[in-house]
Amino acid sequence: MSAFEYTALTASGGQERGLIEGDTARHARSALRDRGLMPLEIREVQERSAQQSQLFGGGGGSISTTELTLFTRQLATLVRSGLPLDEALAAVSQQSESKRVKRIALGVRSSVLEGSSLAQALNQFPNAFPPLFRATVEAGEQSGKLDYILERLAEYVERRQELQQKVLLASLYPVILTVVAIGVVVLLLAYVVPQVVGVYGDIKQELPGLTKGLIALSDFVRDYGLYVGAALIAALFVFSRMMRNEDFRRKVHHIQLRLPLIGRLTRGANTGRFTRTLGILFGSGVPILDAMRIGTQVVSNVPMRDAIDIATSKVREGAPLARSLGESKLFPPIALHLIASGESSGRLDEMLDNAARNQEREVETLIGALVAILGPVLILAMGGIVLLIVLAILLPIFDLNQLVK
Repeated sequence: MSAFEYTALTASGGQERGLIEGDTARHARSALRDRGLMPLEIREVQERSAQQSQLFGGGGGSISTTELTLFTRQLATLVRSGLPLDEALAAVSQQSESKRVKRIALGVRSSVLEGSSLAQALNQFPNAFPPLFRATVEAGEQSGKLDYILERLAEYVERRQELQQKVLLASLYPVILTVVAIGVVVLLLAYVVPQVVGVYGDIKQELPGLTKGLIALSDFVRDYGLYVGAALIAALFVFSRMMRNEDFRRKVHHIQLRLPLIGRLTRGANTGRFTRTLGILFGSGVPILDAMRIGTQVVSNVPMRDAIDIATSKVREGAPLARSLGESKLFPPIALHLIASGESSGRLDEMLDNAARNQEREVETLIGALVAILGPVLILAMGGIVLLIVLAILLPIFDLNQLVK
């Protein structure tokens, strides 16, 4: 039985879109007619999935991190409770409010009913489920621990989403504050300052240097502000285009790693994602070399990804994992010590999880401290700029008062 996406006319002449299951397209059309609908278009779900864009990359057919999190948790809970896999997938489809998740869940269910394993069914939707997800499910089915593996996957996806939300919420306040501060300063320079300092035009007295500078800056903002804004937008556009080039992106990421605080955050976040992924895959029975190859896909920094590729080659030759990763000097020492401890004790998957938790806590602490410092600094900077503007406006008035006396 397959899943089909349909568009049909209702008895009142309106259009209805939805999903329906059937052995063939003809059977699905017949089922629609039995419901009083006139089928206009019907398409098998698997056919559409081939055109979907990659997860986290956007596009109309992909599913979001939140949708993947909910799908994984619901499926894990239902399978853990003893419900057959096809019924669990049907229940997930019924409970989901997203049409995309409904379509994908029914497509996976139809493949399972045809005799495919869950991993094989997920492979038909490579743009909805990342390689980590599919490889872990396959390992879980081969080991007979699918319910346990789905639980770990659900925890992984939920933890990753939670970290992304924390970073987003933490960065939201400084971004809004910065935008407001820049807007207020530009408004003062472009509209308020010219009207206030215009009264000094008839004064035959030499203006203070601060006031002259403010007038010059105000004139520049009024005359060239739009050009500067357009140039900045164009520069950002050109930079984003250049970042698509692998060599240029590698150079930028090298510079990023050398920055005092940004480099530490970058190393911590990428190491946390990599060790978390490696721990899940290796703990699920995936060979370490395959786990490292898949784990590179969650590493966004190009030099760190290159270092993992080099380390993979060395591990293939028999070198220890911790020493191979440590030669690049890009991974935090505490993570390498934990990995080395796991290799020597035979508990590598457990130590990888510990390393991931350690890096995630460190990233959260750094971001929290950075936001706590950045907010007051931005407020003080904004207050200082406004104070300079006010002083530049008032200094000529003070000088006039001295002349009158």
